Amino acid sequence: MTTDSQAWVPESCTLPSGQRPLRLAEFDYLFATALLAQQRLSPTELLWRLDPTAEATARDLIGRESSCCSFFSFTLAADTGTLRLDVQVPAAHVDVLDALALRAAAGMTA
Repeated sequence: MTTDSQAWVPESCTLPSGQRPLRLAEFDYLFATALLAQQRLSPTELLWRLDPTAEATARDLIGRESSCCSFFSFTLAADTGTLRLDVQVPAAHVDVLDALALRAAAGMTA
């Protein structure tokens, strides 16, 4: 699977197919402009450290993502000069988290 593939988007996602590339672009923009570090805490949990100036953008994006992919759990909090964004999924959606982690890693190095 490449980071450009949408094959990993689960059927439970209610975002219309035509809007998915736009949402991916929003995540890519967040990764490229605000993602400082990524750590895999467990197979079902990622930790992202974001630039605190991206708080409004991150809150808006994760709010909209939660409404179409309700299996995601996002927790955003200030933490020692950065924003801590914890992303969790149930075990059945680890492949979605894997793909998101790959996109994030690619965005940080782009």
